[in-house]
Amino acid sequence: MKVLVMRDVAIIGVYNTKFGEMWDRSFRDIFVEAGVGALEDAGVSGEDIGGLYVGNMSGGQFVEQEHIGALIADYSGLSRNLHLPSTRVEAACASGGLALRQAIFAVASGYQDITVAGGVEKMTDVSTSIASSALAAAADHEWEGMMGATFPGLYAMIARLHMHKYRTTSEQLAEVAVKNHYNGSMNPIAQYQNRITVDAVLKSIMVADPLHIFDCSPITDGASALVVAPADIAHKYTDTPIYIKATAQANDTIALHDRRDITTLDATVIAAKRAYEMSALTPNDIDLVEVHDCFTIAEICAIEDLGFTKKGEGGKITEEGETAIGGRIPVNTSGGLKACGHPVGATGIKQTVEITHQLRGEAGKRQVDGAEIGMTHNVGGSGATAVVHILSRNR
Repeated sequence: MKVLVMRDVAIIGVYNTKFGEMWDRSFRDIFVEAGVGALEDAGVSGEDIGGLYVGNMSGGQFVEQEHIGALIADYSGLSRNLHLPSTRVEAACASGGLALRQAIFAVASGYQDITVAGGVEKMTDVSTSIASSALAAAADHEWEGMMGATFPGLYAMIARLHMHKYRTTSEQLAEVAVKNHYNGSMNPIAQYQNRITVDAVLKSIMVADPLHIFDCSPITDGASALVVAPADIAHKYTDTPIYIKATAQANDTIALHDRRDITTLDATVIAAKRAYEMSALTPNDIDLVEVHDCFTIAEICAIEDLGFTKKGEGGKITEEGETAIGGRIPVNTSGGLKACGHPVGATGIKQTVEITHQLRGEAGKRQVDGAEIGMTHNVGGSGATAVVHILSRNR
């Protein structure tokens, strides 16, 4: 049996557009901005690129556009003369994280050298009801969607059981939102840059008991992109390459009713285990993490499932400030999905861009002192897909 020797991979350029409601921008425009920005940050041109992987969940429903890979390559100027291979990657809200994983594979295997991974979603061009229906398609449509279950309802069930089993409180859920809005207030690309209070969260409209509207991530437009290259040549392009120490993916049942325990995302647990083994690191080695906080309960479950605290203690350590900037394990310094925004196809890339800025020491007021190793955690649906990456300043 032939053993393949995989190359080490580094990130050499990153870029996020502003996240929010972009009424005057098109789907293709915002991705071109992100792609060009990442190439400029890396100091490379279109002729240097070997491939493009674009995370996008539902262009067909949000902007009535499919064939996303070809569209993006065309409007990025990479098709007519270069005929660049461009591939759309879809894994619901984990599309961006999975696009990065494909780009890493392409470079690590030697099939490509300079490769772009990006993500984009334009969600505000349709009504809230249509957007909710599009998002609900990431759940089990026959057993959940057709019965009227939306994602707030599914995560509300997770929250209610977590509260029952572990005595997690609505106040602890609210603390997640307060922390992430505080972090988002220092992030110039964030959709929401306003700070909020626990009382404001608890008095906001109830969406699906026990989740209030301030427990939920918003509908967002935005795009993110990054450039990866073989680690051996990364210093040709940047003085601060960020090295990929691990990439891992795991899947679980798509419907909640088939899960072993809906308060634990087994896909997250297994993906994290694989990432720790691949990198020879442990949760204690991670300096900060961007997790998939589509709802406040999702962040609490994530920090437990990734191994940063015991099961059932996620709410407690959040309330005690351990997940704040300056705490034991800063979580969602970008503001997370909750405050930075959640353009679903772009989120996994945005998380990686944030960690890259942190490891480069470029995060401004939200900088984590001495950050050397970071993690991203990107989830599709209610936990059917989980993608975890570990990044490091040092090779």
